[in-house]
Amino acid sequence: MILLRRLLGDVLRRQRQRQGRTLREVSSSARVSLGYLSEVERGQKEASSELLSAICDALDVRMSELMREVSDELSLAELAQSAAVPEPVRAPVRSMLNSVSVAGVPPERVTIKAPAEAVDVVAA
Repeated sequence: MILLRRLLGDVLRRQRQRQGRTLREVSSSARVSLGYLSEVERGQKEASSELLSAICDALDVRMSELMREVSDELSLAELAQSAAVPEPVRAPVRSMLNSVSVAGVPPERVTIKAPAEAVDVVAA
């Protein structure tokens, strides 16, 4: 199960660490206890919108940026979770696929455009 509070905490921690700031500095600036902020960062406590706003202000990060990063993390987690339980592709669809090798091509240069149900992606 994907826990949103854990993803949110991970993103908050990364934002703080990118700035080279301590929990103590951010908790003081956000006016939240050090222990509670630590629990939020570890995904042990759900943060209210008011608390998130205060933490974002303390980190000088827009809440929309924070939520965008959390959304990206959630998308990746959902993909990883769905990849862990492979669903077989129906035979008529599989016969329409051609094998394409992208060996030696940097991953950022590969784009796959096909209906999701018609593609098996296997990480090497």
